[in-house]
Amino acid sequence: MIDISKAGTFPLGDRVVKRLGYGAMQLAGPGVFGPPKDHAGAIQVLREAVASGVNHIDTSDYYGPHVTNLLIREALHPYPDDLVIVTKIGARRGADASWNPAISLDDLKSAVHDNLRNLGLDALEVVNLRIMGDGHGPSEGSIEALVTSVADLQRQGLVRHIGLSNVTSAQIAEGRRICEIVCVQNMYNVAHREDDALIDELARAGIAYVPFFPLGGFTPLQSTALTEVAKRLSATPMQVALAWLIPRAPNILLIPGTSSLEHLRENLAAAGLTLPRDALTALDEIAKNSAAA
Repeated sequence: MIDISKAGTFPLGDRVVKRLGYGAMQLAGPGVFGPPKDHAGAIQVLREAVASGVNHIDTSDYYGPHVTNLLIREALHPYPDDLVIVTKIGARRGADASWNPAISLDDLKSAVHDNLRNLGLDALEVVNLRIMGDGHGPSEGSIEALVTSVADLQRQGLVRHIGLSNVTSAQIAEGRRICEIVCVQNMYNVAHREDDALIDELARAGIAYVPFFPLGGFTPLQSTALTEVAKRLSATPMQVALAWLIPRAPNILLIPGTSSLEHLRENLAAAGLTLPRDALTALDEIAKNSAAA
């Protein structure tokens, strides 16, 4: 029996969620575009995630587009009282499946209404403002106008809490001067630890940090090192990557995504995986090799 409560809980806005959640992005078709290959299977994954105790689901109406939100609504509406659905705005999909910025006031307002309509909600619990950056991660630049626009939607009662995605420390500080920021969503994993200091800073402020791509950007050498640790522990590389993140900081909330029931169960089982000291040492070497490269 999987017990994800072993990973603990952390506040997200004025709610408290389990630290092991679920990311819905992979429920859409290839390239996060179009319908799922297995509609019934996608519904089953969502229902099993919630039945297993997940009460934090990450999504966006530009996944598909519209696909993951409609799946979530079909599978879970009316929603459990403790379920927190977090969505993102700031991008739109082109007809060629491209990812394009959508950051005008009208774009942001339309995105909020799309999320509300397709999820079947009167207000969005948490909305992450996605900053597109330079395509390879965050890039510096003022986000004051964008955050102010989302804060206006919050004052209208359409959004309860605001988060930021793909941002720098300076941009987070700028956003916090405008409104409360309850979470930050950036790429971070055992091989890519540029946000180490930021995570600790946010933990002291009581702000959740939600890493995406737990296995993203690994070189073949780094992947081999992770796989070797996983084999020693009779675990999967994803389980090890998640189990490394759980004790890294108390404010880290995980949202591993999958369209497979088998992988969902494996990911949630990471809550009960404790990494021994020699495994942690080996994993730290991955980050050191990444920094050296």
